[in-house]
Amino acid sequence: MPSVHFNNVSFQYSSAVPVIVDASFDLGPGWAGVVGANGGGKSTLLRLVSGELTADSGSIRVEPTAPGAVLCPQEVGAVDDPIRSLARSLDGAGRRILGELQLEPGELERWPTLSPGERKRWQIGAALAAEPAVLLLDEPTNHLDADARAILTNALQRYRGVGMVVSHDRTFLNVLTTKTIRVDHGAVELWNGDYETAREAWEARAQDLLESYESAKSEQRKLQRRAADQRRAAATKRAKHKRTLRRAGPKDHDARSMEAKGRHQAGEATAARRLQTTLSAAERAAQKVGSFEMRREVGRAFFFDYEPAGRRRLLSYSGPLRAGSRLIAADIAVDVGREDRIWLRGPNGAGKTTLLDALRTNSTLPADRLLYLPQELTRDDAVRVLAEVAAMPSAEKARLFNLVAALGVEPDRLLMSALPSPGEARKLVMATGMAHGAWCLLLDEPTNHLDLPSIERLEEAVAGYPGAIVLVTHDDDFATATTTTTWHLEDGTLTRLG
Repeated sequence: MPSVHFNNVSFQYSSAVPVIVDASFDLGPGWAGVVGANGGGKSTLLRLVSGELTADSGSIRVEPTAPGAVLCPQEVGAVDDPIRSLARSLDGAGRRILGELQLEPGELERWPTLSPGERKRWQIGAALAAEPAVLLLDEPTNHLDADARAILTNALQRYRGVGMVVSHDRTFLNVLTTKTIRVDHGAVELWNGDYETAREAWEARAQDLLESYESAKSEQRKLQRRAADQRRAAATKRAKHKRTLRRAGPKDHDARSMEAKGRHQAGEATAARRLQTTLSAAERAAQKVGSFEMRREVGRAFFFDYEPAGRRRLLSYSGPLRAGSRLIAADIAVDVGREDRIWLRGPNGAGKTTLLDALRTNSTLPADRLLYLPQELTRDDAVRVLAEVAAMPSAEKARLFNLVAALGVEPDRLLMSALPSPGEARKLVMATGMAHGAWCLLLDEPTNHLDLPSIERLEEAVAGYPGAIVLVTHDDDFATATTTTTWHLEDGTLTRLG
């Protein structure tokens, strides 16, 4: 039976901070989701399983060793031999995979023009055709629309080996996986259940630990106060005893005085024992408190003052919709009101991004009242936004960084960076628009390049945003949580739902 076994595995790149620390887990057939923060070690974990990387310590065993593990990385480059082999396949298994993933062998002739999603299906199809014991997928649903995701999910559900998939797509993970591997600050833990089930479990454990921590802190404070009271009481008794001795005189040795002295000494001994007992208990409480690592996650409540727009209709577009010379829709008419929260959905290539851009270019809103977030930010975009932030007045910058922190970015680390990561740049652009009180957000795949914790923080922020939103996303959960109306664009027709 295919399996993966990690035994006390640790790994780090050169002298950098360890990425994987003392990881131990066992996987059998079925799909496991791999989740965690950007840069936290998810892709590294897949590369260790595949043998592309070698652990610094511990052992990794993949059974059977042949055909072993196949890794499908995020990027899909040129056509390789496994893809060509699948396209030429004449056996039943190969034809079944071509059919399941809706792949046409003739597509290889126009490989450079295929979309990233089409290339990804070919990559995964070739991996499935190899019938590996272990299949490793890194962000397989990037750039896939709902139909393509469903096609891929159905094909992967038929795989009978050990599957490990890194993904920020919650719907995909919840449908496909039955186990979840969480990579968090070097620790690797295996949880039963899909992502939502596993997340509920580790959040419940974190809450239990927090309550235990707070209880221990409370007990420690109580014992410290008791010890202080006992010290004061002992000091008061000693002072009283000394005053009694001074009044009695140095030659007073009658039986009653000796008895009083004995009682005082016995009382002092008892008080000392009680104090020592209290101090020992306080020390144990302090050790319990100290053993609890209270990690402070970046990300807090998203608060901002907001002045609503003075007009009801913010954006509009009417007329033919074109992407270059290509006619997408002969006639289209849309309006965006100041309280509209719209999910613009449709298959890849339907013209969603083109419609967003048409709304943007036809806008008459002040520049700082409209936020447009494209699917991808260029390197120059990231550098420009960071420079604009650096030039802001201190008060405005502080306000912005409160929002940046709420989206899960360390402001100090961002300021020290010459070039923010793609995910950091997207959060920075979002925070800038919200800090300026934008009346409308035009968001094209805002969760691109974001890890699951960041997506959940962004979802909370956008859900609480009081202005208008037009959202393009393949993340159904994100859209459901943040929008109330759906526009479906397909084959040149826009249909309004809800």
